Amino acid sequence: MFHSRKLLAASVAVFALFAGSGLVRAETPADTLVQAWAIDDIISLDPAEVFELSTSEMLGNSYETLIGYDPKDVTKLFGKVADSWTVSEDGKTISFKIKEGRTFASGNPITADDVVYSFVRTIKMDKSPAFILSQFGLTPDNVEQMVVKTGDNSFDFKMDKAYAPSFVLYCMTATVASVVDKTLVQEHEVNGDYGYEWLKTGYAGSGPYIIREWRPNEAAVLERNDNYSGEKATMARVIYRHIPEGATQRLMLEKGDIDIARNLGAEEIDGLKSNPDIAFQEGAKGTLYYFSLNQKNETLAKPEVAEAMKYLVDYQAIADTIMRGKVKVHETFLPEGFLGALNENPYSLDVAKAKELLAKAGLPDGFTVTMDTRNTPEITGMAQAIQGTMAQAGIKIEIVPGDGQQTLTKYRARNHDIYIGVWGPDYQDPHTNADTFAKNLDNSDGATAKPLAWRNAWDTKGLSAQVDAAVMEADPAKRAAMYQDMQKEVLANSPFVIMFQQIEVAGLRSNVKGFVVGPSFNDNNYVYVTK
Repeated sequence: MFHSRKLLAASVAVFALFAGSGLVRAETPADTLVQAWAIDDIISLDPAEVFELSTSEMLGNSYETLIGYDPKDVTKLFGKVADSWTVSEDGKTISFKIKEGRTFASGNPITADDVVYSFVRTIKMDKSPAFILSQFGLTPDNVEQMVVKTGDNSFDFKMDKAYAPSFVLYCMTATVASVVDKTLVQEHEVNGDYGYEWLKTGYAGSGPYIIREWRPNEAAVLERNDNYSGEKATMARVIYRHIPEGATQRLMLEKGDIDIARNLGAEEIDGLKSNPDIAFQEGAKGTLYYFSLNQKNETLAKPEVAEAMKYLVDYQAIADTIMRGKVKVHETFLPEGFLGALNENPYSLDVAKAKELLAKAGLPDGFTVTMDTRNTPEITGMAQAIQGTMAQAGIKIEIVPGDGQQTLTKYRARNHDIYIGVWGPDYQDPHTNADTFAKNLDNSDGATAKPLAWRNAWDTKGLSAQVDAAVMEADPAKRAAMYQDMQKEVLANSPFVIMFQQIEVAGLRSNVKGFVVGPSFNDNNYVYVTK
């Protein structure tokens, strides 16, 4: 096993140095990048299971996917583990060659066996992100016939249909397409679990950093991978400290106790702008802020109620105050920058209109409902603002706070009334959001596919067929038009109240250079940070 006791002890010692928030200023070590971030959404470190924002970023810096793209121009795809690929004449098979001479952090060579094993493992385990690969016709029963080794450094990826090659390749950039060290994982396999219990808190990758330790709701520690086949990371280690409060992050950043603050609110950002020791890095994300209405709740299932609630959000006021500088109003399911994105924002606060709709639904006096809310300042602030405007029409919202893991687990089990949160695309193709907001083939509790539409028990009916048709359309203009039609339907008739597109803002000590805010969370990069 490659974990070095000395390195782990060193990382824990560095973490301990910063564990007390009451410390007098202690500048971070020159070889260590310390970030403050709300990381209570972490459920697992296993690439076959990771589907959360903070863990996606960690995996993006510690694992290698088959394919990558330029964060500054997502149309530029390139191979990471893959060296080259060819598409068969019938469009149903992509043959990959992988780069030779590369190794995992363990020192084991990266071969086609590892890639095939990683994909088979994902499909067989069938965790939340498995659909990104299974949507190509892969099942636990057929995956070993669909993903097939053809040589020591080559394999075939077979599909049930001739999908657009770019769509397939973008899916290979998702964290679920991370390549794991087959030999190492199998050493930790117990009762045929594909090493799952171990890899939930372990590491078996080949990226620039190694995930050394994760302490839930406390910290995560990454160490430089000296066996990385590319240019070595500049920092010896990276520490994420779980500090959800923006005000606390600001104080720590000013004192030099951290190098980067990731959850600064609008007030904290304004207060730091005049500080010459602080700089800012920002970038537009594909992330959307939304809340959704569980259609199992008979009241929320009334179409007039969903429409009324869309008129009971003061979108611009929230964007200008609570989320100032960190979002822009955006009400459709495709973020700006994606093929077919529709920039229409028809809803604004209109209490009179909402009351008319509630009366039409037989609820002239409103109703009472709960909203599950991750207890971070921004999500809580938005929830409270929405609570206030809903009350103007008689809708009483009881906010139910919880940490990221608690609220996500409840949401994924369809046990909520209203859930407020964020959604980040899994890859840079419009299908990623269409497939989750507009498609739900099986609305039963025992469904295999569990997109956002399923989580909210919304039967999307004919929209599912439209999603399937759009992903097969080769003409970009026609495909874009199909996605625009879908967005209009979801905007008007779905239980989703999409509010904002994120602008991620990080506060940095002015000596920190090279931190990259990418379009997706697994693109956020600190491999070549200097300070």
